[in-house]
Amino acid sequence: MIAMVFALWSSAFGNGDLIPVQFTADGDDISPPLEWECSFEAGSFALICEDPDAPMGTWVHWVVYNIPGERRMLEEGIPAEIELEDGTLQGENSWASIGYGGPAPPSGKHRYIFTLYALEGQLRLAPGATAFELREAIEGQIIAQAEFMGEYSRE
Repeated sequence: MIAMVFALWSSAFGNGDLIPVQFTADGDDISPPLEWECSFEAGSFALICEDPDAPMGTWVHWVVYNIPGERRMLEEGIPAEIELEDGTLQGENSWASIGYGGPAPPSGKHRYIFTLYALEGQLRLAPGATAFELREAIEGQIIAQAEFMGEYSRE
């Protein structure tokens, strides 16, 4: 039996490392570059970035879905557009805006967890969906998932 490989990383920082300031609200507030390895066929990918340490509960920083199955990266600085040229869709973050919103913790060190889902096919989900709506839509469609985490603090 051949093992399935599904891994997510960033060329900008290591797993568990501090997120460089340009990818935060204190810097340019642009999305970090993300890459993944996938040894099996996926119909599409979806990504959610969340801060589970936010004082009012989990804060959603980025929702991306219908990423084409042949794609293996999200480049740095994805524009805050509801639909990208290749059909990738972006959803609503906790600021009620589309696209990436970088770390902006009120105080202390927070974790930012990027979860990538490999899915059986494309989703029939309208552009601008929330993380909650995305999670409902992918139920029963997930082939595999991979996580990558960065930290940021305002001490």
